[in-house]
Amino acid sequence: MTSPEKIWTAGLIVIGDEILSGRTQDKNIAQVATWLQVQGIRLAEVRVVPDVEARIVEAVNALTLAYDYLFTTGGIGPTHDDITVDAVAAALGVPVVIHPEARALLERYYETRGGLNEGRLRMARVPEGSELIPNRMSGAPGIRRGNLFLMAGVPHITAGMLDALTGQLEGGAPLLSETLGCWVAESEVAELLRQTEAAHATCQIGSYPFFREGRVGANFVIRSVSAEDLKACSDSLTDGLTGNGHAVTPGGI
Repeated sequence: MTSPEKIWTAGLIVIGDEILSGRTQDKNIAQVATWLQVQGIRLAEVRVVPDVEARIVEAVNALTLAYDYLFTTGGIGPTHDDITVDAVAAALGVPVVIHPEARALLERYYETRGGLNEGRLRMARVPEGSELIPNRMSGAPGIRRGNLFLMAGVPHITAGMLDALTGQLEGGAPLLSETLGCWVAESEVAELLRQTEAAHATCQIGSYPFFREGRVGANFVIRSVSAEDLKACSDSLTDGLTGNGHAVTPGGI
């Protein structure tokens, strides 16, 4: 008997009072989740925490134990309230040090931008034993320590850091998906969805209802790491819907 393929998982900690206050709308959760799926890794949990060291430490300790990888976004900038590095170092039980390569990168970047001052030098601080994640956007690198990744809060900078990590992480098979749209109330087909998912153990079916043009409908998103199983589940759900008199729109409505 062969053991099932390992499902690699990740947690994400979104750090910042500005997210919790609503002043800034987070965009990193979606882009991290999407990127992870391409790497064959599932984003399993997200925590949004304030700029409070104890809360960050608590979240890091919990999610490090729970998942294969842990990502953080936010709080690695030049100001006094950018405390992610200090909090992560405290959680790991290591000191904060100036990374020589990070310092050199920042010196080059700021050479024609007023020079490297004390605030900017803060962006060269890392938990001892860390590596750097390249950042083509603003010079200040992200930080990697084992399976823990500290990234910027600014979405386009985070995107660049994720791009630099593409293909660098061990993961499983990428998650595939197929969408079926139908003008039907999801409550009318809830049992069909349950039965179809139960009959296809390697697939998950998500139901996303909507109201348009004075009518109710839903898009059903089927996900699996197996293209063959995905097609089988999709065909089964299509047959079930059409058999009950509901026309199906491949790709969604």
